[in-house]
Amino acid sequence: MVGMRPRVQFRRMRPDAIVPRYMTANAAGLDLCAAIDVPVELAPGERAAISTGLAMAIPEGFEGQVRPRSGLAREHGVTVVNAPGTIDADFRGTVQVLLVNLSKHSFTVYPRERIAQLVIAPVVQAELVEVEELPATERGAGGFGSTGR
Repeated sequence: MVGMRPRVQFRRMRPDAIVPRYMTANAAGLDLCAAIDVPVELAPGERAAISTGLAMAIPEGFEGQVRPRSGLAREHGVTVVNAPGTIDADFRGTVQVLLVNLSKHSFTVYPRERIAQLVIAPVVQAELVEVEELPATERGAGGFGSTGR
């Protein structure tokens, strides 16, 4: 849909919280920054919830998808644990980013550092219907790797 621009309201929960922004005209994601008092060191394999210092109201029919920053993943092996994390339209708490360090070296998250991206996406809720049998397909019940390499 061309021209679909949902209005996302936000509130700074800390005065130093950085307002998310699109870094280019056609960027899909808004950068989320760390709103922390002191640097947080992530040892190899360690996870941490890093606050953005922001709460938001995502409109009904949309969600916020918290995704890794490709540069952090490529350069440092740091990613979002539950990628993509979901911010539901009815959540009003402070947004936190669940980071994990998958590298063999410690990584330090600094205050105000860009740590993730937020993509606002439409949501469709499915109607669930219980049946005795599912319609047949060519693939059937074939699972992981069943369609080839």
